[in-house]
Amino acid sequence: MILHLHFGPQPEATYHRLIGMVGEFTPVSQALPPDAVLADVSGSMRYFDRDAAGLAALIRMRAAAVLDVDTTIGIAPNPLLARLAAHRGAPGAIRAVPDDPAAVAAFLTGLPAAALPGVGPATVRTLASYGLSTADRIAATPLLTLQRILGTAAGRQLHRRAAGLDSTRVTPGAPPRTFSAEHRFARDELDPDRQRGALTHLAERLGTRLRGERQACRSLVLTVQYADRSTTTRSRTLPEPTAHSPRLRETAHTLHTALGLQRARVRCVTLGAEDLCDAGTASRQLTFGPDDDKARRIEAAADRARARYGPDAVRPASTAGMP
Repeated sequence: MILHLHFGPQPEATYHRLIGMVGEFTPVSQALPPDAVLADVSGSMRYFDRDAAGLAALIRMRAAAVLDVDTTIGIAPNPLLARLAAHRGAPGAIRAVPDDPAAVAAFLTGLPAAALPGVGPATVRTLASYGLSTADRIAATPLLTLQRILGTAAGRQLHRRAAGLDSTRVTPGAPPRTFSAEHRFARDELDPDRQRGALTHLAERLGTRLRGERQACRSLVLTVQYADRSTTTRSRTLPEPTAHSPRLRETAHTLHTALGLQRARVRCVTLGAEDLCDAGTASRQLTFGPDDDKARRIEAAADRARARYGPDAVRPASTAGMP
């Protein structure tokens, strides 16, 4: 059985401690930055004399007692279903999908298409125009019909996911190196402009750190935590590896806008830079105007000021007053 453990936004050091804690229960675990871990406990149930739900409860209790982290856990026969179970359940809950075709079909019935991995807003709109708004309806649609709507590869992949099929395995190994920055509001924040201001600050912090360590990132991950402690995570692959703060800021704002939060009460936002590479090996698209080069020269001057006078010596005016 597979466990998908979702911790919510955590400092990088805490996240690594959580990964180590899961490793005490099974050597077959895979980090899913910035806030989740996948674990195969099939070989651990006999050793600990507990079923998967018992192991999940033990890990959840240990995380709460040692690190004061509330963990949401999905249990299922494959990683896809485990992830869906974790995100469909209430925050802090343990939800299991039995290894039984009828139980899997019942779990997927009524599941919104948007909950399936890889299904973004554009695909949701396309599917909805054909009346395919839930996983069970998509699974009942002939494969050739889906392929005509979405294309051969995308149609085949979605058809399998909608039926709860997933042949991937948990891949043990060290977590990929990532950088993340978090902003926790003093009170639940309703104003989208203040949320965007926080993201501007986080993008600046990430960019400064990336440049300081001569790294560039290929993707950016935004995690939003709400007043009820539930979270939404979205990611975007960048056109090219970058450590340029304006590019990071633009992508972060795009991710935030796509969520359509409106009057959502936001408690915390976390921005993560993933899939890092050496900045010296990263390619850069040339531009024909002077604006980009000017912005990079200003950025380099700001980095020198921060190195000499501290990280808050230079920052965007829109982030004034933020910690």
